[in-house]
Amino acid sequence: MKNKIYVIGMGPGAPELMSRRADQILRECDTIVGYTVYTELLADAYPGKEVLTTPMTQEVRRCEMAFEEAQKGKKVAMVCSGDAGVYGMSGLMLEIGAGYPDAEVEIVPGVTAALSGGAVLGAPLTHDFAVISLSDRLTSWEKIGKRLRCAAEGDFAVCIYNPASKGRPDYLRRACDILLEILPADRICGTVENIGREGEESKLYTLAQLRDAQVNMFTTVFIGNSMTKVIGGRMVTPRGYRI
Repeated sequence: MKNKIYVIGMGPGAPELMSRRADQILRECDTIVGYTVYTELLADAYPGKEVLTTPMTQEVRRCEMAFEEAQKGKKVAMVCSGDAGVYGMSGLMLEIGAGYPDAEVEIVPGVTAALSGGAVLGAPLTHDFAVISLSDRLTSWEKIGKRLRCAAEGDFAVCIYNPASKGRPDYLRRACDILLEILPADRICGTVENIGREGEESKLYTLAQLRDAQVNMFTTVFIGNSMTKVIGGRMVTPRGYRI
């Protein structure tokens, strides 16, 4: 019998936006491993669990801890916000898991911010879209800029993760400057902050206005394609149905 570890996408934070499968596993597991911010969101719903955390930049150690606990015979859940396969830990867990042949890793999907935030704004991603993170901790800014340009030239709607942090306060402005080289200044955009959590707030902008918007690491940004419009205060990207 292999040791079992579950890598769980916990969604944006609200319990009702977590899958039943994820909730079931978290109730049954012995140990929850995760980034401190995410495990704190789960504390009230899953009392009595052993909780192991590491700060940002210690993702490898966090994964190793999960495997080490599983080797002790514990049922372990590694939690990630949104979906574990979208800027989450599932890939790293599978990579590190190659060194633990007696362990089996199961990925449990969750609702990523592109989907939960899109629902708050309306329907910004009804057609083809790209998801791009502005964090350059693991990806160079040159590559991020190239991806932004390619998405704009392809007329994709774009969802942006990690638009700013204390160490990157101007990255959304830099991204908008790249997009404004290709897209019109009045392109419809939107932001959602604290999706599914206390303080949730959404706003609509033009691309020119978005350049100066105040955002943080808990903000998800949406940039429409050439067909995106505002309908009844909601951001809508038509798929092309004849009405």
